[in-house]
Amino acid sequence: MAAGDGSDEVRVLQNLRGKIYDAKHLMPNKMRDFFCTINLDQEEVFRTQVVEKSLSPYFGEEFYFEIPRTFQWLSFYIYDKSVLQKDLRIGKVSIKKEDLCNYTGKENWFMLQPIDSNSEVQGKVHLELKLNELITDNGSVCQQLVVHIKECHGLPLINGQNCDPYATVSLVGPSRVDLWNNGNLVQDVFLGEIKVPVKVLRNDSFQAWYLLQPRENGNKSSKTDDLGSLRLNICYTEDYVLPSEYYTSLRNLLLKSSDVQPISASAAYILSEVCRDKYDAVLPLVRLLLHHHKLVPFVAAVAELDLKDTQEANTVFRGNSLATRCVDEMMKIVGKHYLKVTLKPVIDEICESPKPCEIDPIKLREGDNVEINMENLRYYVGKVFSEIVRSSISCPTLMCDVFYSLRHLAAKRFPNDPHVQYSAVSSFVFLRFFAVAVVSPHTFHLRPHHPDAQTCRTLTLISKAIQTLGSWGSLTKSKLSSFKETFMCEFFKTFQEEKFTESVKKFLDDVSSTESKEPSGMSEPVHLKEGEMYKRAQGRTRIGKKNFKKRWFCLTSREFTYHKQQDKEPIFTIPIKNILAVEKLDESSFNKKNMFQVLHGEKPLYIQANNCVEASEWIEALCRVTRCNQKRLSFYHPSAFLNGSWLCCKATTENTVGCARCTADVPADTQIEIDGDRETERIYSLFTINMSKLQKLEEACGSIAVYQGPRKEPDDYSNFTIEDSVATFHTLKQIIDTVEKLNESHDKYRKKRSSSAKYGSEENPIVGKVS
Repeated sequence: MAAGDGSDEVRVLQNLRGKIYDAKHLMPNKMRDFFCTINLDQEEVFRTQVVEKSLSPYFGEEFYFEIPRTFQWLSFYIYDKSVLQKDLRIGKVSIKKEDLCNYTGKENWFMLQPIDSNSEVQGKVHLELKLNELITDNGSVCQQLVVHIKECHGLPLINGQNCDPYATVSLVGPSRVDLWNNGNLVQDVFLGEIKVPVKVLRNDSFQAWYLLQPRENGNKSSKTDDLGSLRLNICYTEDYVLPSEYYTSLRNLLLKSSDVQPISASAAYILSEVCRDKYDAVLPLVRLLLHHHKLVPFVAAVAELDLKDTQEANTVFRGNSLATRCVDEMMKIVGKHYLKVTLKPVIDEICESPKPCEIDPIKLREGDNVEINMENLRYYVGKVFSEIVRSSISCPTLMCDVFYSLRHLAAKRFPNDPHVQYSAVSSFVFLRFFAVAVVSPHTFHLRPHHPDAQTCRTLTLISKAIQTLGSWGSLTKSKLSSFKETFMCEFFKTFQEEKFTESVKKFLDDVSSTESKEPSGMSEPVHLKEGEMYKRAQGRTRIGKKNFKKRWFCLTSREFTYHKQQDKEPIFTIPIKNILAVEKLDESSFNKKNMFQVLHGEKPLYIQANNCVEASEWIEALCRVTRCNQKRLSFYHPSAFLNGSWLCCKATTENTVGCARCTADVPADTQIEIDGDRETERIYSLFTINMSKLQKLEEACGSIAVYQGPRKEPDDYSNFTIEDSVATFHTLKQIIDTVEKLNESHDKYRKKRSSSAKYGSEENPIVGKVS
């Protein structure tokens, strides 16, 4: 394939990540229980935990997900939680998609906007418009406007169901189309509007898709300052992933990074240097290196560089360097199943049968017994600690390989400190892995929902204890003096027995060993995903009702099951080897959004996810685990078989061959979900954004190489590491040349995409109204 061809194979991929920090001075001006949601247009895709009794709640929750559809607005809604009534929306932060680039990677305070039904719109309308010339009865010529509303797409749900839209057309100023939802017994709801300048029309018909817009007077209020503010960090990316062969040069340049001497002259290291936020570079870099089995030598190389600047043994790997961030990200990706088999049972016990554990005298409630609470906490900490120190058999080999490298590098750097080899490993596996998962079980998919406030406090205390137990290289008594809280000092006196010291030491020895482990741990099925969704009753009996019921779904490497409730026996099981295809289901089948179908030996299993992000994640996970099934279908029916025929092709035989080709295969790795081309495209985008820094760094290296003298470095690259100016210059030149070639391919695609644009709002200033 010639370079620049095949743009029809380009994949457009959207990502959103960031953090919801806190809100201030929320209305009404009294202590309330608040939570925050993230919405794509009107569809909720993320929800924080509830912060109780606060005017300035701190959420502190990170988010990361792929966006599987087009959208106009990214919104954050603050809710006042109600027990008996509907939760009250206090205010929102809404950002247009095209404006997200202005906030990427920055921490910003946003004033909350009032919520006005006239501004809550989403979706698009396909219109055909034409001006006809007519001759009236008296012989005069006039024009007739013909408006054909062909279809709508992406309209919001009304009370959890698809809406019943109708449209009105007016000729006030520009031609205007208003869309409304028929409320039957309640008030009709405004869905959006479109305004089309009539002057763009000719005698020929004109048709295009138009994005629905809010009313011009929508969302305007003088009271925005009264609602409070919300602090956010948002990073939105939109990548155009080309076919794999376009990335060969850049991919090879990145994959040989661990072989470059010094490591600071490698393409991967330079990427982390030029990015304002190292995490932007770490996420795709770790995934790419992991995918190609190059991560361990790279981590070892950057860790060795990190240790050169470490002066004291008790501070090894405690900062946010490239090495520590790479290990953090690796553990998140590789250690998901390890966390689940180790911690999930005990976390479930803590959350489902909570015991009071508060031991801070200031926070004790009336009637609390601190001795009983301390005993409860001691029981929980002991159980979590026990599960961790006997879990080494389940620790993934890759994590063990990384820990082995870190341990020996630390011992080499500080040969006179017998404990540094252990603290080098414990600083990751205890402090950055297990302790973090304990305090945030929802983030690590150990729990389906946020724990309540009291349970969160219990988990926080357990997490603190696990950090301390794991960070004791020698578990010396002098460590007790380092506690800021007196009550924690008293609590830990009961953990100073020699057996705890030996347990930690043996565990750290085991997880930092390269010796092969017993295979018994791998006989367990790998838990891939679980959560609550709705499934359509399959009607396997003649009297079975074909309705939708809420069920708990679980996907492992062996089977796909659903249950009446979490932790109950499965009602229905599909072995993974029996799944023939997993595809989206047209919403017209049951008048429901976010549906997909699992095709197996029996009738299709129709499932409705809670939002578009969740649906996409389930489809991807199911496709990945079934990719190698020998009997996968090539064709499927995109709609359901109802009332004696397939809605898509009208065929009347239920077992007839599908009328649409199944979607493309996805990577087969079920435990590590990585798309190498996608990660390389992300890295290309980061290099492109930071091209000016690359060029200035190249100039600096050139100057150093020529003059060989003391250099005066401008502010733009004064913080960069330039150990070998010649090697760094050589790599920079390769990066810049490779990125420029990829720019040409992307430019060709963008031009082709622009020439085929079909949205009227992109070609003409047209707006429309839908309700």
